[in-house]
Amino acid sequence: MKHITIKDVARQLNVSISTVSRAFNDKYDIRKETRAKILRVADEMGYRPNPIARKLIQQKTLNIGVVVPEFVNSYFPEVIIGIQEVLLNRGYQVLVMQSNECYTTELKNIKALEDSMVDGMIISLSSEAHNNDYYVRMIEKGYPIVFFNRVDENIPASSVIFDDYKWAYFATEHLIKQGCRKIYHFSGYQHLSLSRNRIKGYRKAMDKFCIPYTDDYIIETGFFIEEGQKAMEKLLVEGDVPDAIFATNDPTAIGAMKAIKKAGMKIPDDIALVGFSESKMAEVVDPPLTSVSQPTFEIGRTAAELLLRQINSEGFAAPQTVTLDGKLNVRESSSAKSR
Repeated sequence: MKHITIKDVARQLNVSISTVSRAFNDKYDIRKETRAKILRVADEMGYRPNPIARKLIQQKTLNIGVVVPEFVNSYFPEVIIGIQEVLLNRGYQVLVMQSNECYTTELKNIKALEDSMVDGMIISLSSEAHNNDYYVRMIEKGYPIVFFNRVDENIPASSVIFDDYKWAYFATEHLIKQGCRKIYHFSGYQHLSLSRNRIKGYRKAMDKFCIPYTDDYIIETGFFIEEGQKAMEKLLVEGDVPDAIFATNDPTAIGAMKAIKKAGMKIPDDIALVGFSESKMAEVVDPPLTSVSQPTFEIGRTAAELLLRQINSEGFAAPQTVTLDGKLNVRESSSAKSR
């Protein structure tokens, strides 16, 4: 099928190419009747504007890159839905890539998006933080970037984060109020600010209620089910049985749950569990998992709005950090009524 060009439309109407161009761009110096006729004929001929040419004229591709660590958990897809809700309504397309928790793949993703001339990027860092210098150079060149969830304070960029400190404190406090004393924290990777803030919240609660603990109570597990399961199995094999586990996210807590059940122990009677991030799995596992809920859609929407503000700003846009709030959804995995 032949691609209809602006020249074909001009030839059909026996007018100049510039007249057709002025009609398409709704210029002031063309009569309304003439413009209406040109648009009608162009539509009948099947003419469609060349999107590449238009983007070159606008000096924008109207594409935004999004890079996330993984799609295994529902958290990131939900954030992406929030991002798309804002950007699609503003005429942008969203190109999504995942790093698979690998910094080399993350960097390849970033460079591929740069080569595609995206107008900006929204990024959540992989568990391997080795690309900071590259991000700093991009920002110094004025490239619009917003980080979310997994951020690094050493990168001077706008970010959307959750109040991890506050809600880790409340999660730990909840376990203490259920009568738990020997509470372990399965932490995320500690080079990430969210992991460090959740550790701080855990420590604050333990200190406030004068609950004794050691550094051995904080175990860096990562973010996946198998990592939580492996850490829990190790504790049980060593005979180091805690009253409760506060996990850095739901998958890690569910991994611990698998190990506890396999050992013939009961939740929460023997060991109570609290997760984080309120995944869809939290309500369907047995027993249902207590978890901290994050506003995933709002995180995505806020990140998109921050990025658009950078893209549309004239000159330097100072970095902004937006911190969002959540809530603790208490279920059977930690309830004192079940203990």
